[in-house]
Amino acid sequence: MAGESPILIAYDGSPSARAAVGGAGALFAPGRAIVLTVWEPALAALTFSPDPTGMGGTMLPLDPSLAREVQDAGEERAWALARDGATLASAAGLDAQALAAEDLAHPADVIVASAAEHHARAIVIGSRGHRGLRSKLLGSTSSDVLRHSPLPVVVVRHPDDHGNRD
Repeated sequence: MAGESPILIAYDGSPSARAAVGGAGALFAPGRAIVLTVWEPALAALTFSPDPTGMGGTMLPLDPSLAREVQDAGEERAWALARDGATLASAAGLDAQALAAEDLAHPADVIVASAAEHHARAIVIGSRGHRGLRSKLLGSTSSDVLRHSPLPVVVVRHPDDHGNRD
């Protein structure tokens, strides 16, 4: 087990991600796992832009110290989520390590790149079960990982998502 390549589990704390951790344990335990949470630092700038007019437009430059605080809080939250996922993975029989990574483009790209960087042998990801128009509007990280990963990808659906045709 010590020299074995890990699996990478994408984890965002959602019920689907929790199901993916359980599925990873069922398929890959005992073994090594990296539990990855992707976080988006750009949200700090979008969320806390000042609006002196009250009309919804940004008229002044963003307060850099406030943006940094929000970004730091987002990163801390990502690490907490990754640790939560690693705890679940350990309970599922995996030797798990938490990892948080900054999303500079698209979460699927970060997941695939992190798997390559850590020499993962497979990626495990949850699926929200969106279909049709909802899938087109919201996108699908699991579908994007499937399309772009050179590694095997296991998509685990949450039990409540079976039969969901949204």
